[in-house]
Amino acid sequence: MSQANSIEIDWLKKWNQYSPNKTAFVDVPSGQSYSYSEFFKISNAFAKLLSDKGVGQGDRIAVLAQNRIETVFLFFALQRLGAIIVPINFRLSAPEVDYILQDSGSKMLFVGPELEEKGAQCSSAIEKLPLQWFTKNLESARTWSGVVEMQAEFESPCQILYTSGTTGFPKGVVITHKVLFWNSINTSISLKVSDEDCMVSFLPLFHTGGWNVLLTPFIHKGAKTVFLPTFDADAVLEWSEREKATLLFGVPTTLTMMAKSDSFARVDLSSVRYAVVGGEPMPLGMIQRWHQKGVSMRQGFGLTECGPNCFSLSEQDAETKIGSIGRPNFYVETKIVDEQDQEVAIGEVGELLLKGPMCMPEYWGQPEATRLAFWGKWLRTGDLVKRDEDDYFYVVGRKKEMFISGGENVYPAEIEKVLTQHSAIDEVAVVGYPDEKWGEVGKAFIVSSSVNSLNKDEIGEFCMQRLAKFKIPKHIEFVEELPKGATGKILKKKLMQIGVTTKAASASV
Repeated sequence: MSQANSIEIDWLKKWNQYSPNKTAFVDVPSGQSYSYSEFFKISNAFAKLLSDKGVGQGDRIAVLAQNRIETVFLFFALQRLGAIIVPINFRLSAPEVDYILQDSGSKMLFVGPELEEKGAQCSSAIEKLPLQWFTKNLESARTWSGVVEMQAEFESPCQILYTSGTTGFPKGVVITHKVLFWNSINTSISLKVSDEDCMVSFLPLFHTGGWNVLLTPFIHKGAKTVFLPTFDADAVLEWSEREKATLLFGVPTTLTMMAKSDSFARVDLSSVRYAVVGGEPMPLGMIQRWHQKGVSMRQGFGLTECGPNCFSLSEQDAETKIGSIGRPNFYVETKIVDEQDQEVAIGEVGELLLKGPMCMPEYWGQPEATRLAFWGKWLRTGDLVKRDEDDYFYVVGRKKEMFISGGENVYPAEIEKVLTQHSAIDEVAVVGYPDEKWGEVGKAFIVSSSVNSLNKDEIGEFCMQRLAKFKIPKHIEFVEELPKGATGKILKKKLMQIGVTTKAASASV
């Protein structure tokens, strides 16, 4: 491997030289802290353990576990061997886990203690080891003096992150060291990340949000991460105060839960520069609530296949450009095209294409899916967006979520953005609903703490002042909660296919 590759990949070696005693991790469950020197030593010790078991360059090693610090150490150990981590959604059934194991060709499966039963149910004939195999070696690994030379290449894979599979079998997104490097550069420029930063991490490590929104950029920049195994609103707030976090990250659901927590009023968050929110647009009322707390809000946008930090809306624009995902980050190229792949004019809706060094090279083992995902070197995101005259981008929906009502294209995200501005609406999701006259009309699923005072006429009037008539949802359903995935994103397919438990009968507007 060339010296250039070593410089771009071996982040821990550099921090072991420059800031060996600086804290890399505070692991809340164990109460242990780890310096960058210890992080480097552990990654080498674990690499030696894995190498002795025959793990080498290009091997895929799967992990089925809830968030544990050992998984992060495992990832950086595998990097030294040129091997690839395959983190698996622990909420999947055993047959679904088997599919990923077989599709990825994983050589080993490490199973967390809380998932031993599910791991045993997996029929894949691969070596299965408890994650505690690393845990029991942690203390001795902290002082290990050996070094396993970095075997990875800059453009070789280091992660395979499987998509949710909401439209069929999941696809493995190949993440290379190059992708991680350039995503970190984009993130650091946009968010001004430095070795003085600190954040509390809680998003699941089978998702790009858990790995690559802040965690890998923080490690690249030598910053500190407080590691929580799961999301707990009070714990995130209290540890943010205790460790003087400088950044917060979450999706609207988690940030809303924090704002409604009993701890929110009393915790001191004066160290926080801003909170970064992704997934869906943040309701204006919730942005203002955080602003009243003294925490500015930044909207972000990206996807597993590219980045994921592709767009950023500055905290200064959080209210004036509400609903916008901001402008492209530094090394992100963009194009908005119509169905004929012709660029559209400012203000017109089209599919977002992305290009840059942070794009995935392929879907694992799926050349046809990879071919369809690209137009030349441009990645087709499947997201429908528009751009204003100030070069701010707005997501108006997914291509597959768009519905046609009376010959007009309707984009659910555009309607949701309007409805979330209503002070009594906490959350909303809009989907297409069959209609004899119009073909399809909008149906809005609304979560509201004021449901007893909120009625369909008020919602209709609110929409009438802000939306064209064909965009106004013809059906309203009040619900206790919206179905969500592990990262808090709303699962619209479930709303369209299986419905939800209602607080009140569905009503027509």
